[in-house]
Amino acid sequence: MTDRLYYADAWLRQFPARVTARADNGRRLYLDRTAFYPTSGGQPHDLGTIDGVPVTDVVDEGDEIAHLVSAPVETDDVRCEVDWVRRFDFMQQHSGQHLISAVFADRFGFQTVSVHFGDALSTLDLDTPSVDPQQLRDAEARANALIADGLRFEVSFEDATAASGLRKAPDRTGVLRIVSIEGVDRSACGGTHVRSTAEIGILLLRRQERVRNATRVEFTCGTRAARRARADFHALSAMAQSLSASVDETPALVALQMQQLKDSEQVRRRLDGEVATYRAQECHAATVPDAAGIRRYGTIVDGGTLDDWRSFAIAMSILPRTVCIIGVRSTRSLLVAASADSAADAGAMVKAVTASYGGRGGGSPRLAQGALPDEDAFTHALANLGA
Repeated sequence: MTDRLYYADAWLRQFPARVTARADNGRRLYLDRTAFYPTSGGQPHDLGTIDGVPVTDVVDEGDEIAHLVSAPVETDDVRCEVDWVRRFDFMQQHSGQHLISAVFADRFGFQTVSVHFGDALSTLDLDTPSVDPQQLRDAEARANALIADGLRFEVSFEDATAASGLRKAPDRTGVLRIVSIEGVDRSACGGTHVRSTAEIGILLLRRQERVRNATRVEFTCGTRAARRARADFHALSAMAQSLSASVDETPALVALQMQQLKDSEQVRRRLDGEVATYRAQECHAATVPDAAGIRRYGTIVDGGTLDDWRSFAIAMSILPRTVCIIGVRSTRSLLVAASADSAADAGAMVKAVTASYGGRGGGSPRLAQGALPDEDAFTHALANLGA
């Protein structure tokens, strides 16, 4: 059984140990004692070295912990060192998660149902379909006030039947490792944590999203939060510079420009529609009706997309006794529009011709589109349609 040193001392960085077993050609080591934290409870595993050989993974196998190394370690008595920068980073994230989860539960009754700690950002899922932005701000402010108070983190071992005041009921029996934040939280947890809330540094709540019936909240703590805030500031500064504005002016200016862009897009679409209507009327008048009195207009263009021709095709379908066929060679796609009095079904036409030449397509009786697999199929399909 591996003696888990990190349970009692999360600040232990270097320690001696003895190799008790090897596997995978010496690349999987079992030690009598370890301070390396294995992936567990959403917290990623530690990195570091064993006798100078890099540790690539740490796996919890129940009573034993396996240490995966990049090369075989030959000696039995080894010197181990934990990658402290990585360890302390995740200690800040995990400790911050306990704190913010306690705040959400205390202030709003939102319980944390799952947690994920990533290398850049971490998330927690709350058992509520939504969180009001003001609630996020209130929770963040409360958490940072508790960080400033420097409340102690304490670890105790208690029997599950006697442990009381836990934020979440335990799902196991026997002795539990309890992590407490002075006067704020008590949770069963096997992870590594800081000594006081002050060592969390700062906690930032970022975006939220709906995940099934829960709300996922993105957060970051400590030096990672400072790096994230600096990156956000650089991005906002670059945006402000491109707009010849200050950082404080940028949000309002971007909102104004977005509205102007939206208004301009509406005007463009209206003008495109007017131009398409004019061109359709012109092409309709220039197309000679067939024996049944149907004006069958067809054209093949080399570039662009079907969207470039959609307004034109719709405008053609509004005109009397008209079938419009457009092929775009660059994408081997086609568009068919038919007026209601043309006795033609655009969807059936496209579906039939694309199926005949190995393509796919379909649509409504008035407007349909399709795509062909190659140039030869494209050419034959349009010829079949009469374009």
